[in-house]
Amino acid sequence: MAGRTQWERFTATLLAAATLFAAVFLVTAFLLDPYDTGRSPLKLKEGVRPQGPRTALASRGRDPQFTGAIFGNSHVQLLSPEHLKAKTDIPFVSLVAPATRPKEIIFTIDWFLRHHQATPPQAIVVGVDAFWCTPDPALPNDKSFPFWLLSRSLTAYLAKLMRYDLVEEIPRRIAYLTSSTAERGRPDGYWDYEASYRAQGYATRPDLREMLETPVETGGGNANGPFPAAAALEAMMKSAPPETKLILVRPPVYVSALPKPGTPDGSAEAACLKAFSDFAARRPRTTLLNWRIDRPELHDSNLFFDHTHYRQPIARLIEDDIVAAIRAMD
Repeated sequence: MAGRTQWERFTATLLAAATLFAAVFLVTAFLLDPYDTGRSPLKLKEGVRPQGPRTALASRGRDPQFTGAIFGNSHVQLLSPEHLKAKTDIPFVSLVAPATRPKEIIFTIDWFLRHHQATPPQAIVVGVDAFWCTPDPALPNDKSFPFWLLSRSLTAYLAKLMRYDLVEEIPRRIAYLTSSTAERGRPDGYWDYEASYRAQGYATRPDLREMLETPVETGGGNANGPFPAAAALEAMMKSAPPETKLILVRPPVYVSALPKPGTPDGSAEAACLKAFSDFAARRPRTTLLNWRIDRPELHDSNLFFDHTHYRQPIARLIEDDIVAAIRAMD
Protein backbone atom coordinates (compact mmCIF):
# COMPACT_ATOMS: atom_id res chain seq x y z
CA MET A 1 0.00 0.00 0.00
CA ALA A 2 2.81 2.38 0.93
CA GLY A 3 4.59 1.65 -2.34
CA ARG A 4 1.46 2.37 -4.32
CA THR A 5 0.94 5.64 -2.46
CA GLN A 6 4.49 6.67 -3.25
CA TRP A 7 3.93 5.84 -6.91
CA GLU A 8 0.71 7.82 -6.95
CA ARG A 9 2.48 10.80 -5.45
CA PHE A 10 5.23 10.56 -8.04
CA THR A 11 2.68 10.38 -10.85
CA ALA A 12 0.73 13.33 -9.47
CA THR A 13 3.91 15.37 -9.11
CA LEU A 14 4.97 14.50 -12.66
CA LEU A 15 1.57 15.47 -14.06
CA ALA A 16 1.55 18.71 -12.09
CA ALA A 17 5.05 19.57 -13.34
CA ALA A 18 4.06 18.79 -16.93
CA THR A 19 0.91 20.90 -16.61
CA LEU A 20 2.87 23.80 -15.15
CA PHE A 21 5.50 23.56 -17.89
CA ALA A 22 2.82 23.49 -20.59
CA ALA A 23 1.06 26.50 -19.07
CA VAL A 24 4.29 28.51 -18.79
CA PHE A 25 5.27 27.57 -22.35
CA LEU A 26 1.85 28.54 -23.71
CA VAL A 27 1.82 31.89 -21.93
CA THR A 28 5.39 32.60 -23.05
CA ALA A 29 4.62 31.74 -26.65
CA PHE A 30 1.45 33.84 -26.60
CA LEU A 31 3.22 36.88 -25.15
CA LEU A 32 6.27 36.66 -27.43
CA ASP A 33 4.05 36.15 -30.48
CA PRO A 34 6.73 34.17 -32.39
CA TYR A 35 5.33 34.95 -35.84
CA ASP A 36 4.18 38.51 -35.13
CA THR A 37 0.44 37.92 -35.51
CA GLY A 38 -0.41 40.94 -33.37
CA ARG A 39 -2.28 38.84 -30.82
CA SER A 40 0.11 39.54 -27.94
CA PRO A 41 -0.92 42.32 -25.53
CA LEU A 42 2.72 43.40 -25.37
CA LYS A 43 4.24 46.11 -27.54
CA LEU A 44 6.84 44.14 -29.49
CA LYS A 45 9.35 44.96 -32.19
CA GLU A 46 7.78 44.97 -35.63
CA GLY A 47 8.38 42.16 -38.08
CA VAL A 48 10.00 38.74 -37.85
CA ARG A 49 13.45 37.30 -38.39
CA PRO A 50 14.25 35.97 -41.90
CA GLN A 51 12.25 32.77 -42.45
CA GLY A 52 10.04 30.92 -44.90
CA PRO A 53 7.11 32.80 -46.43
CA ARG A 54 4.42 30.59 -44.87
CA THR A 55 5.15 31.61 -41.29
CA ALA A 56 6.03 35.19 -42.28
CA LEU A 57 2.63 35.75 -43.93
CA ALA A 58 0.98 36.73 -40.65
CA SER A 59 3.40 39.57 -39.98
CA ARG A 60 3.55 40.87 -43.54
CA GLY A 61 -0.17 40.50 -44.13
CA ARG A 62 -1.13 42.77 -41.24
CA ASP A 63 1.48 45.47 -41.89
CA PRO A 64 -0.51 48.70 -42.38
CA GLN A 65 2.17 50.31 -44.55
CA PHE A 66 1.11 48.05 -47.44
CA THR A 67 -2.16 48.84 -49.16
CA GLY A 68 -1.50 46.65 -52.17
CA ALA A 69 -0.85 42.90 -52.10
CA ILE A 70 0.13 40.07 -54.43
CA PHE A 71 -1.33 36.63 -53.66
CA GLY A 72 -0.55 33.27 -55.18
CA ASN A 73 2.20 30.70 -55.51
CA SER A 74 5.48 30.53 -57.40
CA HIS A 75 3.64 31.24 -60.67
CA VAL A 76 3.40 34.91 -59.61
CA GLN A 77 6.37 34.96 -57.23
CA LEU A 78 8.59 37.05 -59.50
CA LEU A 79 6.13 39.96 -59.59
CA SER A 80 7.99 42.69 -57.75
CA PRO A 81 6.29 44.81 -55.06
CA GLU A 82 8.99 47.47 -55.56
CA HIS A 83 8.36 47.75 -59.29
CA LEU A 84 4.59 47.96 -58.84
CA LYS A 85 4.95 50.63 -56.18
CA ALA A 86 7.32 52.68 -58.33
CA LYS A 87 4.78 52.78 -61.17
CA THR A 88 1.51 53.07 -59.20
CA ASP A 89 2.55 54.76 -55.94
CA ILE A 90 0.75 51.93 -54.14
CA PRO A 91 2.93 50.20 -51.51
CA PHE A 92 2.72 46.50 -52.37
CA VAL A 93 3.57 43.43 -50.31
CA SER A 94 4.11 39.96 -51.76
CA LEU A 95 2.05 37.46 -49.79
CA VAL A 96 3.10 34.64 -52.09
CA ALA A 97 3.87 31.19 -50.70
CA PRO A 98 5.26 28.58 -53.13
CA ALA A 99 3.24 25.40 -53.71
CA THR A 100 0.02 26.87 -52.34
CA ARG A 101 -3.39 26.39 -53.90
CA PRO A 102 -6.68 28.33 -53.76
CA LYS A 103 -7.64 27.29 -50.23
CA GLU A 104 -4.45 28.65 -48.68
CA ILE A 105 -4.43 31.74 -50.88
CA ILE A 106 -8.03 32.68 -50.03
CA PHE A 107 -7.22 32.12 -46.36
CA THR A 108 -4.33 34.58 -46.70
CA ILE A 109 -6.51 37.14 -48.49
CA ASP A 110 -8.95 36.93 -45.59
CA TRP A 111 -6.13 37.68 -43.13
CA PHE A 112 -5.00 40.67 -45.19
CA LEU A 113 -8.49 42.13 -45.50
CA ARG A 114 -9.24 41.70 -41.80
CA HIS A 115 -6.10 43.58 -40.89
CA HIS A 116 -6.60 46.42 -43.37
CA GLN A 117 -9.90 47.85 -42.26
CA ALA A 118 -8.27 51.04 -40.96
CA THR A 119 -6.04 51.23 -44.05
CA PRO A 120 -8.30 49.95 -46.87
CA PRO A 121 -6.51 48.02 -49.63
CA GLN A 122 -6.04 49.95 -52.84
CA ALA A 123 -5.22 46.99 -55.06
CA ILE A 124 -5.09 43.21 -54.83
CA VAL A 125 -3.37 40.99 -57.39
CA VAL A 126 -4.22 37.28 -57.42
CA GLY A 127 -2.49 34.67 -59.56
CA VAL A 128 -5.15 32.24 -60.75
CA ASP A 129 -3.31 29.29 -62.29
CA ALA A 130 -4.62 25.84 -63.25
CA PHE A 131 -5.14 24.88 -59.60
CA TRP A 132 -8.00 27.39 -59.50
CA CYS A 133 -9.85 25.31 -62.07
CA THR A 134 -10.55 22.39 -59.73
CA PRO A 135 -14.18 21.16 -59.47
CA ASP A 136 -13.59 19.93 -55.91
CA PRO A 137 -15.45 22.19 -53.42
CA ALA A 138 -13.02 21.15 -50.67
CA LEU A 139 -10.24 22.96 -52.56
CA PRO A 140 -7.69 20.34 -51.50
CA ASN A 141 -4.09 21.28 -50.79
CA ASP A 142 -1.24 18.80 -50.87
CA LYS A 143 1.38 20.76 -48.88
CA SER A 144 1.27 21.72 -45.23
CA PHE A 145 0.12 25.25 -44.46
CA PRO A 146 -0.24 27.09 -41.11
CA PHE A 147 -3.98 27.73 -41.27
CA TRP A 148 -3.92 28.07 -37.48
CA LEU A 149 -1.59 31.05 -37.73
CA LEU A 150 -4.08 33.05 -39.81
CA SER A 151 -7.19 31.64 -38.14
CA ARG A 152 -10.11 33.79 -37.02
CA SER A 153 -10.30 31.54 -33.95
CA LEU A 154 -8.10 32.43 -30.98
CA THR A 155 -8.72 28.94 -29.62
CA ALA A 156 -7.36 27.34 -32.79
CA TYR A 157 -4.31 29.59 -32.59
CA LEU A 158 -3.61 28.84 -28.93
CA ALA A 159 -4.03 25.11 -29.47
CA LYS A 160 -1.32 25.13 -32.15
CA LEU A 161 1.13 27.10 -30.02
CA MET A 162 1.82 23.84 -28.22
CA ARG A 163 4.12 22.50 -30.92
CA TYR A 164 7.70 21.28 -31.11
CA ASP A 165 8.88 23.76 -33.73
CA LEU A 166 8.12 26.60 -31.33
CA VAL A 167 10.57 25.11 -28.84
CA GLU A 168 13.21 26.05 -31.42
CA GLU A 169 11.54 29.25 -32.60
CA ILE A 170 11.04 30.97 -29.24
CA PRO A 171 14.79 31.40 -28.53
CA ARG A 172 15.17 32.85 -32.04
CA ARG A 173 12.27 35.17 -31.37
CA ILE A 174 13.83 36.35 -28.12
CA ALA A 175 17.13 37.00 -29.92
CA TYR A 176 15.31 39.02 -32.59
CA LEU A 177 13.32 41.05 -30.07
CA THR A 178 16.25 41.84 -27.79
CA SER A 179 18.95 42.62 -30.34
CA SER A 180 19.31 46.03 -31.91
CA THR A 181 21.24 44.51 -34.81
CA ALA A 182 19.09 41.44 -35.51
CA GLU A 183 18.23 41.02 -39.17
CA ARG A 184 14.58 41.45 -40.07
CA GLY A 185 12.89 39.40 -42.75
CA ARG A 186 12.18 41.50 -45.83
CA PRO A 187 8.94 43.37 -45.01
CA ASP A 188 7.56 43.32 -48.56
CA GLY A 189 8.05 39.56 -48.86
CA TYR A 190 9.76 39.52 -52.25
CA TRP A 191 11.81 36.42 -53.01
CA ASP A 192 13.53 35.98 -56.38
CA TYR A 193 13.74 32.26 -57.18
CA GLU A 194 15.97 32.64 -60.26
CA ALA A 195 19.18 31.89 -58.37
CA SER A 196 17.73 28.63 -57.06
CA TYR A 197 16.66 27.50 -60.52
CA ARG A 198 20.00 28.39 -62.04
CA ALA A 199 21.78 26.45 -59.29
CA GLN A 200 19.76 23.39 -60.30
CA GLY A 201 20.87 23.79 -63.90
CA TYR A 202 17.51 24.73 -65.38
CA ALA A 203 19.08 27.46 -67.51
CA THR A 204 21.80 25.30 -69.07
CA ARG A 205 21.21 21.53 -68.73
CA PRO A 206 20.32 20.06 -72.15
CA ASP A 207 17.93 17.48 -70.72
CA LEU A 208 15.93 20.18 -68.96
CA ARG A 209 15.91 22.30 -72.10
CA GLU A 210 14.58 19.30 -74.04
CA MET A 211 11.95 18.65 -71.38
CA LEU A 212 10.67 22.18 -71.90
CA GLU A 213 9.82 21.32 -75.52
CA THR A 214 7.73 18.31 -74.49
CA PRO A 215 4.01 19.18 -74.64
CA VAL A 216 2.09 19.00 -71.34
CA GLU A 217 -1.52 19.68 -70.44
CA THR A 218 -2.19 22.67 -68.19
CA GLY A 219 -5.89 23.39 -68.71
CA GLY A 220 -6.92 22.04 -65.34
CA GLY A 221 -9.02 19.12 -66.60
CA ASN A 222 -12.40 20.64 -65.73
CA ALA A 223 -14.41 21.37 -68.85
CA ASN A 224 -17.88 21.22 -67.28
CA GLY A 225 -17.56 22.98 -63.93
CA PRO A 226 -18.33 23.87 -61.29
CA PHE A 227 -15.50 26.22 -60.35
CA PRO A 228 -15.71 26.55 -56.57
CA ALA A 229 -12.38 28.40 -56.26
CA ALA A 230 -13.69 31.24 -58.40
CA ALA A 231 -16.90 31.32 -56.34
CA ALA A 232 -14.95 31.31 -53.07
CA LEU A 233 -12.72 34.16 -54.20
CA GLU A 234 -15.73 36.18 -55.33
CA ALA A 235 -17.40 35.63 -51.97
CA MET A 236 -14.23 36.64 -50.13
CA MET A 237 -13.89 39.85 -52.13
CA LYS A 238 -17.32 40.95 -50.98
CA SER A 239 -15.66 41.76 -47.66
CA ALA A 240 -13.22 44.11 -49.41
CA PRO A 241 -14.07 47.79 -49.83
CA PRO A 242 -15.79 48.42 -53.18
CA GLU A 243 -13.00 50.81 -54.17
CA THR A 244 -10.36 48.05 -53.89
CA LYS A 245 -9.06 47.20 -57.34
CA LEU A 246 -8.77 43.48 -58.08
CA ILE A 247 -6.47 42.19 -60.81
CA LEU A 248 -6.77 38.50 -61.62
CA VAL A 249 -3.70 37.18 -63.44
CA ARG A 250 -3.75 33.99 -65.46
CA PRO A 251 0.04 33.42 -65.39
CA PRO A 252 1.85 32.40 -68.56
CA VAL A 253 3.10 28.98 -69.54
CA TYR A 254 5.64 28.02 -72.19
CA VAL A 255 4.19 27.50 -75.67
CA SER A 256 4.42 23.71 -75.42
CA ALA A 257 2.09 23.88 -72.42
CA LEU A 258 -0.56 26.17 -73.92
CA PRO A 259 -3.90 24.32 -74.13
CA LYS A 260 -4.88 23.79 -77.74
CA PRO A 261 -8.40 24.74 -78.92
CA GLY A 262 -10.49 21.77 -79.95
CA THR A 263 -8.84 19.41 -77.47
CA PRO A 264 -10.13 18.34 -74.04
CA ASP A 265 -7.34 20.41 -72.49
CA GLY A 266 -8.40 23.41 -74.55
CA SER A 267 -12.04 22.97 -73.52
CA ALA A 268 -11.04 22.86 -69.86
CA GLU A 269 -8.95 26.00 -70.30
CA ALA A 270 -11.83 27.85 -71.97
CA ALA A 271 -14.32 26.84 -69.27
CA CYS A 272 -12.05 27.94 -66.44
CA LEU A 273 -11.21 31.21 -68.18
CA LYS A 274 -14.92 31.92 -68.60
CA ALA A 275 -15.56 31.37 -64.89
CA PHE A 276 -13.03 34.04 -63.98
CA SER A 277 -14.03 36.33 -66.84
CA ASP A 278 -17.62 36.24 -65.61
CA PHE A 279 -16.46 36.98 -62.07
CA ALA A 280 -14.43 39.95 -63.32
CA ALA A 281 -17.44 41.23 -65.25
CA ARG A 282 -19.70 41.03 -62.19
CA ARG A 283 -17.39 42.79 -59.74
CA PRO A 284 -16.69 46.49 -60.28
CA ARG A 285 -13.06 47.59 -60.46
CA THR A 286 -11.93 44.11 -61.44
CA THR A 287 -9.78 43.07 -64.39
CA LEU A 288 -8.69 39.68 -65.71
CA LEU A 289 -5.25 39.59 -67.35
CA ASN A 290 -4.92 36.44 -69.41
CA TRP A 291 -1.31 35.61 -70.21
CA ARG A 292 -2.18 32.06 -71.26
CA ILE A 293 -2.43 33.00 -74.92
CA ASP A 294 -0.01 32.55 -77.80
CA ARG A 295 2.40 35.49 -77.84
CA PRO A 296 6.05 35.82 -78.92
CA GLU A 297 7.52 35.76 -75.40
CA LEU A 298 6.04 32.32 -74.75
CA HIS A 299 8.08 30.87 -77.65
CA ASP A 300 11.42 31.89 -76.17
CA SER A 301 12.78 29.00 -74.12
CA ASN A 302 15.38 31.30 -72.58
CA LEU A 303 12.57 33.07 -70.74
CA PHE A 304 11.39 29.91 -68.93
CA PHE A 305 12.91 27.50 -66.43
CA ASP A 306 10.16 24.93 -66.92
CA HIS A 307 6.68 24.85 -68.43
CA THR A 308 5.10 27.14 -65.82
CA HIS A 309 7.96 29.12 -64.29
CA TYR A 310 9.05 32.13 -66.30
CA ARG A 311 11.99 34.47 -65.81
CA GLN A 312 12.40 38.14 -64.93
CA PRO A 313 11.79 39.68 -68.40
CA ILE A 314 8.30 38.17 -68.54
CA ALA A 315 7.62 39.22 -64.96
CA ARG A 316 8.35 42.83 -65.97
CA LEU A 317 5.85 42.60 -68.84
CA ILE A 318 3.15 41.21 -66.55
CA GLU A 319 3.85 44.02 -64.09
CA ASP A 320 3.36 46.53 -66.89
CA ASP A 321 -0.04 45.00 -67.64
CA ILE A 322 -0.98 45.15 -63.96
CA VAL A 323 0.04 48.81 -63.80
CA ALA A 324 -2.02 49.60 -66.91
CA ALA A 325 -5.03 47.79 -65.43
CA ILE A 326 -4.75 49.73 -62.16
CA ARG A 327 -4.52 53.05 -64.01
CA ALA A 328 -7.47 52.17 -66.20
CA MET A 329 -9.63 51.72 -63.11
CA ASP A 330 -8.81 55.17 -61.68
